Amino acid sequence: MIDAGWMILVIVLLCAISFWYFRRGAERQAFQLEEYTAGSKELDETLKVLSFVKQSLHELSRNQLEDYGLSEEAYKRKRNQRAELRQALKGCVSGDLRDKLYVKNYISRVLESGYPLSASQMNRIIPFDEREKLTAQDQFDILLYLYKQRHGNKALSTMIEEYRLDSPKTDESSEGDFRYEIDAEAINHIFYMEYRELEEREKLELIVQRVYQIYKGFSVVDEIRDQGIDGVSGGVSGSDYTNREGVLQQVFEQGWEGLAGPEASGERNFDSVWIFYRGKSIRLSFLSFGSEGELKRVCQNIYKYNLPGQLSEASAYKVNEMKDGSRVVVVRPPFAESWAFFVRKFDIGSASLEQLIKGEGAETVIFLLQFLMKGARITAVTGSQGAGKTTLLMALIKSIYGSYTLRIQEMSFELHLRRLYPNRNILTFRETDHISGQQGLDLQKKTDGAVNILGEVATDEVAAWMIQMSQVASLFTVFTHHAKTFADLIHALRNSLLKSGLFRDELTAEKQVIRAIHFDVHLRHDMDGSRYIERITECVPVQGPIDHSGQAGQYEARDIVVYSNGKYEVRDTLSEQTRRDMRKEMVPADAIRFDRFLADNWGEQLGA
Repeated sequence: MIDAGWMILVIVLLCAISFWYFRRGAERQAFQLEEYTAGSKELDETLKVLSFVKQSLHELSRNQLEDYGLSEEAYKRKRNQRAELRQALKGCVSGDLRDKLYVKNYISRVLESGYPLSASQMNRIIPFDEREKLTAQDQFDILLYLYKQRHGNKALSTMIEEYRLDSPKTDESSEGDFRYEIDAEAINHIFYMEYRELEEREKLELIVQRVYQIYKGFSVVDEIRDQGIDGVSGGVSGSDYTNREGVLQQVFEQGWEGLAGPEASGERNFDSVWIFYRGKSIRLSFLSFGSEGELKRVCQNIYKYNLPGQLSEASAYKVNEMKDGSRVVVVRPPFAESWAFFVRKFDIGSASLEQLIKGEGAETVIFLLQFLMKGARITAVTGSQGAGKTTLLMALIKSIYGSYTLRIQEMSFELHLRRLYPNRNILTFRETDHISGQQGLDLQKKTDGAVNILGEVATDEVAAWMIQMSQVASLFTVFTHHAKTFADLIHALRNSLLKSGLFRDELTAEKQVIRAIHFDVHLRHDMDGSRYIERITECVPVQGPIDHSGQAGQYEARDIVVYSNGKYEVRDTLSEQTRRDMRKEMVPADAIRFDRFLADNWGEQLGA
């Protein structure tokens, strides 16, 4: 039998642990309520409205219609409305703006018919009539609402541009360091510049949005996600207090006061809201999810479009797309130190070379890229994350002859080329839990594809397959890669061939890569958010020493166009072999334009 003393000790420990969890849960809940609203009246009224809305929508979407005693026509109408509501409740969490609007309209009708809000009740949810009581989140929600009336999904970007909210802030504690941040002070300033008296209808719409984002939306980032920005993320800064090791031991040794410190009083992981705007990562320090539970709820729902599987400890990350084409990545412990999500949006409307490439000399770059596609050149689009590789790849497709069939391989659906070019023969494959990227590329050979597009060459197997495929299985290939220099690109692909076991000799593997890669279009974005094509480099296979350096090598990297001092400058000429090969792939009219283009830009070097 277990000794009575040990039994008492176990019971005491269990009670202590239970008390600690209860205490911490109460503290977290109190913190959440304090952050979410300015006072208990606002919270009480919000929760009452939320409870009524949830109950009403549940009844509308689940009740048995046979009990209503309706006529056949009315019954069918009600049945269809219920089916639409059910579908919208499922679809609104997937980034479907139509479903979101449908659910919000339903919430508005439910409130107007069954829970009409008086002016005093509205003010208890958001203190419209006492502007000094408005929190930074309240002010921001009102501002975004007003800007949306004038600018639609460009509301946030317009606000940022008008008030230069993407200007860097200097960190006084670290000389020379700077960051991008939109704080409560900036929001307060803009609010008093832009605010006007709201009509009762407008107040109701703001309350409906507040209720929706708690009920079915993505909390404080719900409206931000829909805006025309590059992306939004949460849970990527602040301490993860709940995962602190040894906290129970510290409580026993030092008491509850031992928990005081940066982790207990500072910013938590759920105080973390960031946006990605024109190459800049900007923190919205005035926003918070309020609790880790709310951040966790967003993470558990934001990735579920098309049912990609359950996020669990065993499968602790998910990469998926949303209904509007945004890419979403979600991570959780134990794989990540805290719950976090990343939504990356791709501006399909801006996917044209003329919109992406601007500045002095841009016309030369645009024509060169167009001729590379018409000349069927195997092209790598390289650069760091956020440099604009995917968007440029979308734009390049337009210059490929429409008669060619396109086959795309991606990790997740991001390019959405059939939306841009609905009349072209395009089919996209992606990796799944059971089908690897290599298997997808193998299948592409059997689908009559003339041009292969790889959203990203990220693994050794895909890189090796890409090299083989570009040589024998397709007319040409366009792909993206994260290489920083042209030499890095060659070496990375060479090493992939070696690791995959296709070659054992470095020189032979490198020779295969050099023969396969024709051009590298390298993108760059600076800390100030500027994006540009840093260089367009041709890979020219050579034998023996390279003339300009005298060093032995298998290739010469010719920088055809370079971005320098704020403008694009022409440098080396295209190799004679490349010019001949490109002409062969072009229709006669384009071949003539190509020769004229070469003469205009490199006439003296070509002897014209």
